[in-house]
Amino acid sequence: MVKKLIQQFSAFVLFAAVSLTAQAEDFKEGVHYIKLSTPVAVSEPGKIEVAELFWYGCPHCFEFEPYIEPWIETLPEDVRFERVPATFSKVWKTHANAFYAAEALGIGEKLHSDFFNRIHRNNERLTSTSDLAEFFAEYGVSEKDAERALKSFGVKSKVNQAGARIRGYQALGVPAMVVNGKYRIDTSTAGSWTNMLKITEFLIEKERQN
Repeated sequence: MVKKLIQQFSAFVLFAAVSLTAQAEDFKEGVHYIKLSTPVAVSEPGKIEVAELFWYGCPHCFEFEPYIEPWIETLPEDVRFERVPATFSKVWKTHANAFYAAEALGIGEKLHSDFFNRIHRNNERLTSTSDLAEFFAEYGVSEKDAERALKSFGVKSKVNQAGARIRGYQALGVPAMVVNGKYRIDTSTAGSWTNMLKITEFLIEKERQN
């Protein structure tokens, strides 16, 4: 228990230190990030929401993973992180469907990084129900249960909701970060993966001060 508290405190101190650095940067609206004309409602009012927009087939999202994964661990209690799969085409929707099916089956976090690796390192497409069911089975889920989840109404509803959010964020590509449904950071405006996270931290602090 004491060890866990020390780890949480250390993570908070690290995030606070990076946030102070981010505040010192001269990040400007319209240059480094976009303020949305119409804010998108957040999932948990009372917390600062950070959404990562991604697609498993996106090579840039794959490159971003080693940066964002350890960063997530440093987020303090008042920040809620969420991944939102983009749905710009049929294949993208298939992967979004797989993301929410894995989440419903309780294996989402376990296979998230591996999903990227299977596509970008192993050259697997993972676009058919049978391929996805076999992949999920490696994480202790029967192929029958996997197929049922992949075809479920609840999962398809979440995919539609994700599509609505992507449109609300006015996103044209991935990866992208959205802070509190108000600000979007794109790779083209951020300039680097490190900057993308620094700008996100800057906007988190901006929201915290409101």
